[in-house]
Amino acid sequence: MAITNAASHLGTAAFSDSNPLELRSHFSQDEAKAVINAVYRHVLGNDHILQADRLVGLESLLTNRQITVREFVRGVAKSELYKKKFLYSNFHSRVIELNFKHLLGRAPFSEAEIIEHLDRYQNEGYDADIDSYIDSDEYDASFGESVVPYYRGFNNKVGDRTVGFTRLFSLYRGYASSDRAQGRSKGAWLTTELAHNSASAIRTPSFGLGLAGNTSDDRGQLYRVSVIQTNNRRTTQIRRSATDYLVPYDQLSSTIQRLSKRGGRITQVSLA
Repeated sequence: MAITNAASHLGTAAFSDSNPLELRSHFSQDEAKAVINAVYRHVLGNDHILQADRLVGLESLLTNRQITVREFVRGVAKSELYKKKFLYSNFHSRVIELNFKHLLGRAPFSEAEIIEHLDRYQNEGYDADIDSYIDSDEYDASFGESVVPYYRGFNNKVGDRTVGFTRLFSLYRGYASSDRAQGRSKGAWLTTELAHNSASAIRTPSFGLGLAGNTSDDRGQLYRVSVIQTNNRRTTQIRRSATDYLVPYDQLSSTIQRLSKRGGRITQVSLA
């Protein structure tokens, strides 16, 4: 299932023309830097990272060819930085969902996968559970030693599970969104679907007209306000035109009010 012409509405346009990022054997320092930043962006769920938080020692090992991209990913996932962002602040079922997303580029396929990782975490510990993703045949076949993990679930191939496509949309809420700024429960998001072996409808990464659940982290973002203008002047034809406006958070409320007064029907407000 390739990304379609509706990618801009689904929030996956950033992945439509991109290729997996690989660090080849004779890489330059600039190429190493690009890979390091890409690993941070993907494994840390697009969350902001301060200069002081960077794993300088781990970066140096990769830059000096002492470790592979796979080992760099492993180091980031086991780091205190990752734990502070995701492990300590969430229920562990949610942590597992994020581990699948960050390390394998997909959503869990079944409740059995969640249970397996819960058992391993409880019996063998956090590091052993992280190793189980990165040392898996799936990781090896998808990324190997040199490819930065990416969202594989958006480009299903023949034989892939369609449910992986729909469930990834439940975890992915737009390219501009981070996994720590989505304003939802700290518990698992896919519990009901996995328990009933069902698939949810694909939802665009909208925060709703009321922006319910937004956190202060979202206030630096631009929002896309989609409006249908209706011009009905008692003629036999009603002409409608759709327009998108990019608006900063502090102007969002006044913009919505102004557009509504002009007769516009707001159909969606989402992170740009």
